[in-house]
Amino acid sequence: MAGVNVDLAGRSYGVLIGSGLLADAASLSGGLLRKPVVPVVTDTNVHAAWGGVLAESFAKAGHEARFLIHDPGESAKSWAGLSRTVEWLLELGVERGDNIVALGGGVIGDLTGFAAAILKRGCGFIQIPTTLLAQVDSSVGGKTAINVAAGKNLVGAFHQPSLVLADLATLGTLPDREMRCGYAEIIKYGILGDAAFFDWCEANGSAMIAREADALEYAVTTSVRAKVRIVAEDERETSGARALLNLGHTFGHALEAETDYSEKLLHGEAVALGMVLAARYSARRGLVSLDDAARITAAIDAVGLPSEIAALGLDCDGQTLAAHMLHDKKMDAGTLPFILLRGIGDAFLDREVDMADIAAFLTEQLQAH
Repeated sequence: MAGVNVDLAGRSYGVLIGSGLLADAASLSGGLLRKPVVPVVTDTNVHAAWGGVLAESFAKAGHEARFLIHDPGESAKSWAGLSRTVEWLLELGVERGDNIVALGGGVIGDLTGFAAAILKRGCGFIQIPTTLLAQVDSSVGGKTAINVAAGKNLVGAFHQPSLVLADLATLGTLPDREMRCGYAEIIKYGILGDAAFFDWCEANGSAMIAREADALEYAVTTSVRAKVRIVAEDERETSGARALLNLGHTFGHALEAETDYSEKLLHGEAVALGMVLAARYSARRGLVSLDDAARITAAIDAVGLPSEIAALGLDCDGQTLAAHMLHDKKMDAGTLPFILLRGIGDAFLDREVDMADIAAFLTEQLQAH
């Protein structure tokens, strides 16, 4: 088991990474569970696979796991899902000193975290991420949100968890498509700031997808440490350092919006495509070499992630995709910052990107064969 400490302005919490943590969740949570009844927010699929393991762990420690079970997918991360969650927590009598458990992927973690942030002006929550993407990204760092009609993650709060338990055993029930989505966020840390880790991902991507234990633990631990370093420097994304974690996301969110946040394009797939587009646009601007852009594309394509937006068969042009970006939560004073590249392992924030040029570039990509 590996451990990473998140230390933020006098507040700290641990991220534990290893196999079999769910069965020991009660003991690993220590004094965070104050009452006999522990609220657990999850979804149908995760509850069927892992709810019993968590309930048994809590029962051995004298706690009863009480479950709120949402439908799987983005639909839970909505006003309706938030209202249902908050009302349920209030019915259970959750107090500010209590901790809610989020058992699931990024949707459940974001939803539960936001509910915890606003319930009685803030209570605690424990993240137990069950997808690779959530383990290396959304469960750490305190970003919580729901989706609204105008776009993704536009209503939310910064609210750090009390503990993160990343049980690698839960990845055994994850479809390979979801594993590839997690890989997109893992290789992102190499592309944005660690060329040596990118090299390692190139060589070990298939091992991660195949769930080889040593490769998974190294990948998750390295990714979490990278994110923690950035979050500690810029917790609320005010200096620009944390914005680097959005590499691929501005392009990716536009693609998700155009595909109606559907199964046609999952979030990790959109981020993968977004990183390819960021690399190619950086090359178009003469910021990064064509070879580096091609290498990033090849590394993403090699594990079966999408690398060409033309293959999506979208019925739109670049201007339509650029218009989706104008709803991005990172808009500031009428401008949209982009994360671009000077090289593999060298990302930077560009606040002066011409949206007309972005639209023209995207039109070219949509028409490419």
